[in-house]
Amino acid sequence: MKEEDWQILLETEEEYIKNLCTQILKFKPDLVITEEGLSDLAIHYLSKAGVSAIRRLQKTDNNRIAKACGTVIVNRPEELQESDVGTGAGLFEVKKIGDEFFAFIIDCKDPKACTVLLRRPSKDVLNEVERNLQDAMSVARNILKNLKLLPGGGATELTVSATLKQKSSSVKGVEKHANGENAWVGIDGRSGDIVDMKERKIWDSYSVKAQTFKTAIEAACMLLRIDDIVSGIKKKQAPGASAPKQPQIEMEGDADNEQMIPE
Repeated sequence: MKEEDWQILLETEEEYIKNLCTQILKFKPDLVITEEGLSDLAIHYLSKAGVSAIRRLQKTDNNRIAKACGTVIVNRPEELQESDVGTGAGLFEVKKIGDEFFAFIIDCKDPKACTVLLRRPSKDVLNEVERNLQDAMSVARNILKNLKLLPGGGATELTVSATLKQKSSSVKGVEKHANGENAWVGIDGRSGDIVDMKERKIWDSYSVKAQTFKTAIEAACMLLRIDDIVSGIKKKQAPGASAPKQPQIEMEGDADNEQMIPE
């Protein structure tokens, strides 16, 4: 390639980048964010017009910023329209925290997304705090979706267990818990005492409990199906070998009489 050809390529590239920046600058933005790289020449044209630029942003972060600012993400500057430019952000600034720089977009009018900045002395502690925050936000989301609450501390499980035992056997003493008198009684996770969850204001989300029971029932049904399949398999016996004994199950309430019921 000749030197003249190389110069023509550079001039063509410069003209192309200048046209792209011109198409962006005609909408008079203050900040440009892109998921891909941004050449130094493009940064020069943007900064010359007083426009800040952020490059190589993750797609998930770009989507959150779009929700916070009311922006529509476009793939090509030629497709950019005035309605795509976000006007919901109030201020963009860069701050140095520790040894790293962070970009902040604050004072948004109607943000659909936000960022929580967590700081801890070690990475392990930071990961634990992040998991706890995610759990707390999930609980808040479930409550907003379904405003029903159930007593915590295992009170719901104890009530359901007592009701199931009452239906499956005639053991006395279960009815007292099943009739609702002790339906609020649960276990305090800190002290280990049996207390009234309603008085302690310990509640569980209805959505979580409903999913818990649903998963438990599905798991029980799956195990029962497996048991049916296993019990239906007959092993070949060697000549002269005695027949294997059937497994025996001790039913609740029959322990005193020592009655063994075969499968």
